[in-house]
Amino acid sequence: MARYPTWKLVLVLGLCLAGFLFALPNVFSERLQKALPSWLGPVSLGLDLQGGSHLLLEVDLKSVLREQLASLVETTRTALRKDNLRYVGLGVEGDSLSVRIPEADQRDKARTLLRGIETGLDLEPREDGLFLLRYSPQALSERKTAAVVQSIEIVRRRIDELGTRESTIVRQGEDRILVQLPGVDDPERVKRLLGKTAKLTFHLVDYGVSPADAVAGRLPPGSMALPDADSRQQSGGLVVVRKRVELGGEALVNAQSTFQDAMPVVSFRFNAQGAKKFGQITQENVQKQFAIVLDGKVISAPVIREPILGGSGVISGNFTIQSAQDLALLLRAGALPAPLTILEERTVGPDLGADSIRAGKIASIIGLIFVAIFMVVVYGLFGVFADLSLIVNIVLLIGCLSAVGATLTLPGIAGIVLTMGMAVDANVLIYERMREEFRLGRGVISALGAGFDRALVTIVDSQLTTLIAAILLFQFGTGPIRGFAVTLAIGLFTSLFTAIMITRLQLFLWLRWKRPTTLPI
Repeated sequence: MARYPTWKLVLVLGLCLAGFLFALPNVFSERLQKALPSWLGPVSLGLDLQGGSHLLLEVDLKSVLREQLASLVETTRTALRKDNLRYVGLGVEGDSLSVRIPEADQRDKARTLLRGIETGLDLEPREDGLFLLRYSPQALSERKTAAVVQSIEIVRRRIDELGTRESTIVRQGEDRILVQLPGVDDPERVKRLLGKTAKLTFHLVDYGVSPADAVAGRLPPGSMALPDADSRQQSGGLVVVRKRVELGGEALVNAQSTFQDAMPVVSFRFNAQGAKKFGQITQENVQKQFAIVLDGKVISAPVIREPILGGSGVISGNFTIQSAQDLALLLRAGALPAPLTILEERTVGPDLGADSIRAGKIASIIGLIFVAIFMVVVYGLFGVFADLSLIVNIVLLIGCLSAVGATLTLPGIAGIVLTMGMAVDANVLIYERMREEFRLGRGVISALGAGFDRALVTIVDSQLTTLIAAILLFQFGTGPIRGFAVTLAIGLFTSLFTAIMITRLQLFLWLRWKRPTTLPI
């Protein structure tokens, strides 16, 4: 205790200086904060402090199975026709694909073909040449998990495109996604963007079906009638297109809103493979209509005037500037594998968040005052040293939160208040050990050194058990609970540092200056 190494002094002062530097932006105005470099910024506020939207979304996993089975029907039809196998009754029954092979001598060949159509399928032969194909439980579970994971990624891309900072997007349960968007001032637009699947496909228009047949539902097997988004392409508000997808939206690499003939449109560009296929389709179908289908609706069906070999095109329609920008955003982010349903919605106003911040400040200040008074009353001068360490601890805690980009929530403020008590708790253990050692006959310097050395084990043990609790809260908690865990964990380390290093430095300087013969506690 009589010596304080130079390297330790430099380390303590350096860490304190860094903590003050990172904490300083939190007292600046918003205008000054924007002028700071990107690595130096204030603590981000969570949804409950800044206001914003809280959405709980559900992924429609049943539609994933329906789409998989519909795709399987087309794949099976193509494979059976390619091998010249006669079939009847090809379609979907419940969660299975059913097909009947009427010719007995073709059933063995059909069985072999159906087994190899796709991995993860269970084949169940029935009487009279009926075959049922269904996904195995493992394959079905994998597809559902993949759909949820992909949905989370697409939602994240759409949110990032909106420029929303510090958003929280996490999975809840088997088929739900929690979305928290602090500072969002237009939650209705967010809901519209998240509610759209944005599945873009390109189909050739089928001229062999009259509008009357389309309305009556008399369609050939390879065609389907889709609603026309602006009801201008054919009478009855329906456009008959071929079921075969000529090109999918996954080949898009960019989409931007622009203007054509003073009207808002969306320009798009394909990747190399998509551009090649797009050029081939337009070459083979000049003077035919090429339908652009978004989420099951024909938004445009232009006539191919000439081959388009550049790999780019334009989607026109009754767009406003906002709708064109939103469509371009959706296409850039990609299509959702399944529709999303909003199960729960909460909007927190900025006024409520401001009240929470004000209440948190008052609670922190009151807690700091009471703790400071208690330490001075019980430990006198040493209590003042503990209070100075506590102030440094709070500054370091806020600086660490700013440096790591953590989001401060209302439970996080509670974690800061709790840290105040835990910080002086370590000082109490040290001081009581010093008092005990001094009463046993040790000198002042020896008692001070023994107080730090022998209380350290108890301090580390208590901090370690709390750290384990914080880790478990972060691992299994969500949203504000994780914010509390982060604040608590960082507060543990800063409390340990200030109680041992900062208080020890103050006592060392006091010893050098006063050279006391007794402890003032």
